[in-house]
Amino acid sequence: MNITGQTWAIAMSILGAVFIFDFFNARRRPREVKPLEAALWTIFYIALALGFAIFLAQQVGAQASNEFLAGWLTEYSLSIDNLFIFIIIFGALKLPKEREQAALMAGIALALFFRAIFIGIGAFVIHKFVAVFFLFGAFLLYTAFHLGKGGGGDEDWHEGRVLGYFKKKGLSPFGLSIIALGITDVLFAVDSIPAIFGLTREAFIVFTANAFALLGLRQLYFLLGALASRLVYLSKGLAVILAFIGLKLILEAAHGVHWTQIGSVELPEIGTNFSLIFIVSVLAVTTVASVVKTRRSGD
Repeated sequence: MNITGQTWAIAMSILGAVFIFDFFNARRRPREVKPLEAALWTIFYIALALGFAIFLAQQVGAQASNEFLAGWLTEYSLSIDNLFIFIIIFGALKLPKEREQAALMAGIALALFFRAIFIGIGAFVIHKFVAVFFLFGAFLLYTAFHLGKGGGGDEDWHEGRVLGYFKKKGLSPFGLSIIALGITDVLFAVDSIPAIFGLTREAFIVFTANAFALLGLRQLYFLLGALASRLVYLSKGLAVILAFIGLKLILEAAHGVHWTQIGSVELPEIGTNFSLIFIVSVLAVTTVASVVKTRRSGD
């Protein structure tokens, strides 16, 4: 896959322009965002990511586009689950609604910073030691099991000693929120970076998929406030996706060390197209099942 300097420049220009616009928009208008406005902006950011996938297909090729879509969908889905934790954090710290936009933008900036570091480390380690995929895969299988049995939800956030220390020092709810988001961003990156490296080894795809997934989170946060109770099966769907990627990583590691079969059984290789179809299918089934469940429950 040949990612040229021009492609990097165009991608960084788009992401930089969108981030700057979003930053100043949030800073200039400190207010609570209504669900309709949040929905329209969410659609815009989804369309922007899909447009970038088309750009990649034309400039780099279909494989790059499919890897980006699979990575973006996975990161976006994980981000939705993580936003529920943000809702709990802001509520627990009693952050005023009009300050949530600014806090979210700071959180997104921190997430981009931390993930860029993790991506650089991950790309270096994978380049040197392909067998590290065994470790990544096992970790994702554990995370999937934890999510599947009901973990990884709202109950997983606790104030902790670091936040408690700054709280005693009299730091404002806004400052405490930034620290809390920074800590959770690091924890989220531990899940998300191995997951996307299971779909592509190209650092450009990993970074842009993460960036496009993160940039629309501020608007999506306010939309989820109205939809949080309806996505009842999201964690289950994410558990299936993470388990699938974990298995894919282990298979890739096995092939990387020339272990291609167990006895007479040939170990399969899972392609990008199949991964994309699988992820889309799981998310579609999860969404439909959630809607059916909540309607039957009368929510």
